[in-house]
Amino acid sequence: MPYPKLSLDFYRRPDPVQIARDLLGKHLFTQINGVLTGGRIVETEAYAHLNDQACHSHLGRYTARTQVMYQAGGVAYVYLVYGRYALFNIITNEASKADAVLVRGLEPTVGIKEMLLRRGLPRVQRSLTAGPGLLTQALGITTAHYGLDLTGNLIWLEDHDETIPPESIRASPRVGIDYAGADAALPWRFRLIGSPWTSPAR
Repeated sequence: MPYPKLSLDFYRRPDPVQIARDLLGKHLFTQINGVLTGGRIVETEAYAHLNDQACHSHLGRYTARTQVMYQAGGVAYVYLVYGRYALFNIITNEASKADAVLVRGLEPTVGIKEMLLRRGLPRVQRSLTAGPGLLTQALGITTAHYGLDLTGNLIWLEDHDETIPPESIRASPRVGIDYAGADAALPWRFRLIGSPWTSPAR
């Protein structure tokens, strides 16, 4: 029996921090050009539209880039950093409540040969998918997938009936958001302890 896709109800809950925790152990898949790739999520970061200066929608900021954040949860928010790396975020909460979760680390499980080709790597190593800009390359996710429905057949997430105990999760400050003032210290980055597929500790 195939595993169920995460439903829109999963994404449309009001707390992005809880959703970021709950995404650990879920599986992210893509079917790009007919090739299935995917893996188990091992690192996430939460961003809240209220009281979080690190969030792109803080204080109701609405631009061509952030407009998708104001849709109801369950769509992809993909944007470039350094003009090169696409970052894959999942919009959460109800429409107009612009929260998001960034997927930062993935344990590769399916389509590894294709992932290696996309990343230009000769063998499986940590840099295949341990980092938000690396896992998108491996999975074939680009800014062309901005706004994509995550319950469809191009990019989706599944529940493989794995429960992650709290003691297996490390919470720490998020990465690269020094501009966010005191909010940069919020412990909203979540990693599976002991996973070799998370990005480095700060």
